[in-house]
Amino acid sequence: MATAHSEDIGGPAQPLLSVTNLRKYFGGTKGLFDRTAADPVRAVDGISFQIAKGDTLGVVGESGCGKSTMARLVIRLIEPDEGDVVLDGQKIGSSSGISVREMRSQVQMVFQDSYASLNPRLPIEDSVAFGPIADGVSKSVADERAIEILDKVGLDPKIFLRRYPHELSGGQRQRVNIARALALEPRLLILDEAVSALDKSVEAQVLNLLSDLKTQYGLTYLFISHDLNVVRYISDHVMVMYLGQIVEIGPVTTVYEDPKHPYTQALLQSQPTMDPHNRTTEAPISGDPPNPIRPPSGCRFHTRCPIAQPICSQVQPLLTKTADGQRQAACHLTASAQTDSNTNTTA
Repeated sequence: MATAHSEDIGGPAQPLLSVTNLRKYFGGTKGLFDRTAADPVRAVDGISFQIAKGDTLGVVGESGCGKSTMARLVIRLIEPDEGDVVLDGQKIGSSSGISVREMRSQVQMVFQDSYASLNPRLPIEDSVAFGPIADGVSKSVADERAIEILDKVGLDPKIFLRRYPHELSGGQRQRVNIARALALEPRLLILDEAVSALDKSVEAQVLNLLSDLKTQYGLTYLFISHDLNVVRYISDHVMVMYLGQIVEIGPVTTVYEDPKHPYTQALLQSQPTMDPHNRTTEAPISGDPPNPIRPPSGCRFHTRCPIAQPICSQVQPLLTKTADGQRQAACHLTASAQTDSNTNTTA
């Protein structure tokens, strides 16, 4: 299957996806005389990142940190309040860029619930072919494409073409969802907890399938998961979110082996271990995330941070490069360490 959107508008050095100051608030009501009666939930609060062509960006963080909302904002299932999303140099929704419809022929999404994502009244062949037909492809071509892609994702067309979603296992349904996304020949796949509902053996098969498809079709992934081990296995870079903001982003090996932000450190320390001599006796992070309606001032993690200083509650840290220059972190202490290192080097 040839990729219809394989043209490289800006060359390999230009990021495939650029997100700038993306923001989405939910709720917030007006009271008497148009006074604010309730503050909004700050689901995504000014995040910026890029994904290089052919790269996989993993996104991790506690439930409610804004991972899924961010993904839906990128693909415009939800309209952002502020911010820009640029696909290969073309601003989405702009008169000088590309329309949302054009973007969705290049960006597709695979959701967590494999059953709810499929129409129970459509056989698998029709579900996979539906997208290309809606995009203007003839039914005969769309049906041929469905047969080809089902075979690519490991489902024998002779067996599965006329089956319905309720006749498939969870892993098979997720393969169908992946095939349905690939049927439009996209450049970017957004995978929102796409393997979290699967058994571990099936999860491993789907992850290996995603790795093979990425190489075969030259895909770029935005991979969202709460499973840190899965993210490390499949990702090139990782982005850590907390309460609607990015706290650390960088190469996955660098971040996992030497995390700079206290929240990233706590997340990695919370992973279960098989080593009986390396048991966790105390919770690496205590308490619940603060209310996203009224987040703490300064650093939003300071209420749970074991090394917080007075400045942490007063000034919001910026996402800046760390001393090693390989990643960015939003932490006053990391920034201070970088400044001290630069001062010592200069001296």
